[in-house]
Amino acid sequence: MKRLEHAVESIILASRWLLVVFYLGLAVALGIYALSFVKKLYEFVMKVMVLDDTDTILKVLGLIDAALVASLVVMVIISGYENFVSRFDNHDGEVHWLGTIDISSLKIKVASTIVAISSIHLLQVFLNAQQYTSDQLMWLTIIHLAFVLSALLLAYIDRLTGLSKGDKKAAGEDGPSL
Repeated sequence: MKRLEHAVESIILASRWLLVVFYLGLAVALGIYALSFVKKLYEFVMKVMVLDDTDTILKVLGLIDAALVASLVVMVIISGYENFVSRFDNHDGEVHWLGTIDISSLKIKVASTIVAISSIHLLQVFLNAQQYTSDQLMWLTIIHLAFVLSALLLAYIDRLTGLSKGDKKAAGEDGPSL
């Protein structure tokens, strides 16, 4: 029975390596997205002389939005690999910061990035408000507020969890209070 248990545990632990397929796929998608970014940048540079201020701001916001999405993908790839698959080898101090992103902080960073992306998209919409109906503007705003509220609740829950862990740790070190 102990052998069966050990075999099952070994299979379950080895299954984490299947995640590498997803992280490599995200890396390929990031490369494709980088090509899309270069295309957007090229089009922006070619049209910069004929764009008015609003169009220039919209194009720059689109580039910022793309950079945030790319950063989000990199955070998920690196943190996911580091937390679920294997630790990165230290390449002469080049990656010393990798171990600092745990799952809890990753969730907050992802939620914050989504809110930032949503904010940029909403700003782009409002700069082109004449192209949208009042109902569309209302729903886009409500959706954005839902992202903001979700991120705030996630941060609050994370804070409560952190405080709870701190209380348990302090009680364990100092002994139970009478």
